[in-house]
Amino acid sequence: MSSTLTHLLSAAGPLGIGIALLVVGLLSKRMNSMSVIADGKPLYRWYYVAAALAFLSAAARIAGLLSGDVTIESDRTEIVWVLLYHGLPALAVTIGVVGAWRYWSWLLAERD
Repeated sequence: MSSTLTHLLSAAGPLGIGIALLVVGLLSKRMNSMSVIADGKPLYRWYYVAAALAFLSAAARIAGLLSGDVTIESDRTEIVWVLLYHGLPALAVTIGVVGAWRYWSWLLAERD
């Protein structure tokens, strides 16, 4: 598989994370409008922040590919690229998990 195709496919991970967070955010927004969850606080907005971080990481990967520096992930270890490539998706998933725990924890508290 060519290096260009590999780097293009590496953007699919953060894109998938971003789309999943966006879907969960939309579902949470709809649930918030139907009932009073978490005292009516719009916690679903954190999913949008997390999705934006994941999309930013995907955009950085594609921009690195388009700039002609195809080996950007393997050769560059500057703090900015490490944060863009690995830090932003990790932060996005962390925000999503914390948001899901806080927002949807009532499902786990239900007992028979």
